[in-house]
Amino acid sequence: MKFISGGVCAAKGFKAGGVHCGIRKSRKKRDLALIFSEKECNAAAVYTNNLVKGSPLVVTEKNLFDGKAQAVICNSGNANTCNAGGEEIALQTCRLLSAELGIKAENVIVASTGVIGQPLNIEPIKNGMSALVSSLSDKGSVYASEAIMTTDTKTKEIAAEFEAGGKICRIGGIAKGSGMIHPDLATMLVFITTDCAISSKMLEKALKTDVKSTFNMLSIDGDTSTNDMVCVLANGLAGNKEIDGDGEDFSAFMQALNTVNVALCRMIAGDGEGATKLLECTVSGAKTDADAKKTAKSVVCSSLLKAAMFGADANWGRVLCAIGYSGADVDIGKVGVSFVSANGEVGVCADGKGIPFSEDIAKSVLSADEIEIRVNLNDGESAASAWGCDLTYDYVKINGDYRT
Repeated sequence: MKFISGGVCAAKGFKAGGVHCGIRKSRKKRDLALIFSEKECNAAAVYTNNLVKGSPLVVTEKNLFDGKAQAVICNSGNANTCNAGGEEIALQTCRLLSAELGIKAENVIVASTGVIGQPLNIEPIKNGMSALVSSLSDKGSVYASEAIMTTDTKTKEIAAEFEAGGKICRIGGIAKGSGMIHPDLATMLVFITTDCAISSKMLEKALKTDVKSTFNMLSIDGDTSTNDMVCVLANGLAGNKEIDGDGEDFSAFMQALNTVNVALCRMIAGDGEGATKLLECTVSGAKTDADAKKTAKSVVCSSLLKAAMFGADANWGRVLCAIGYSGADVDIGKVGVSFVSANGEVGVCADGKGIPFSEDIAKSVLSADEIEIRVNLNDGESAASAWGCDLTYDYVKINGDYRT
């Protein structure tokens, strides 16, 4: 397996594009994205468990009932959530795209991101549909990724190449996410494409399995969004025998999917609202996988620890504090903690107690852009990783006037 360029257009038969249609005030910002496959795809998706769901998610879930899709359309600047007539607007968007592309309206995945509770006018989308379709290109992944950004400061796209059934397959993805991120079975907006031939049933199995160790292990601010969705489309143009059960080919696909999703997790965490540092907590020596995940997630979710990382303060007691309330089955008397970055490593805790360390070295380690919080529970064989970011003054500034 190797990383390649192209994002969601790396897989055969996929094109993408993005335009400014007028939902967002600034004409410099694209606000309508499109991903299209020349062939109908097998598809699967997972959605937020927030009881307040964006109207597009409701429509998409119905559209994907048969496990088929051919296009993804997403607007930024308005979440189309908690709006009167929101579902009808999402349906109209599907119909408009259907007419422009000549595909079934039921084969459209529709998504929105932006402010919640603000009316969404269909006119900009209607007026921009022709230009959107005209923008489709096999080089258009970056434009689609720009069009789904809200408070993101950079685009997020990745692609990889792998082998299944003796054929070279490609998988790629784009994502948006910077704030309001604390997923539960899905997260932010993530769109994944592949030319690997795989059934809808196995796609769903792969996605639901993988998000438990990737996107569900990501947190920026502890808020689960109303519009979170991860979807994957597979058009089969790589020519491999369709994967319709467990086996070597399914394992290869799972590895490729995980590689893409971990990369997107790291990009999202590193671009958290106001963030200056990517945090990764790696836990080893846990009794069970569940204990490892609970521990890692609790550490990256700690506001006190996130603030300490912003200040490059090796306040390791906050790590143990987070482990203590995680709900994991942990013997605190066995825990070891160290901080690691490109600037070096510093051990700060062994057997649940502090050990001597240089504050100057610790400051240097924690001043890097990416920091690993390494936790060894010394009580088993299970491991897990979680991703987050530091908590800065700018996070409050961004969200203090997000709507106005």
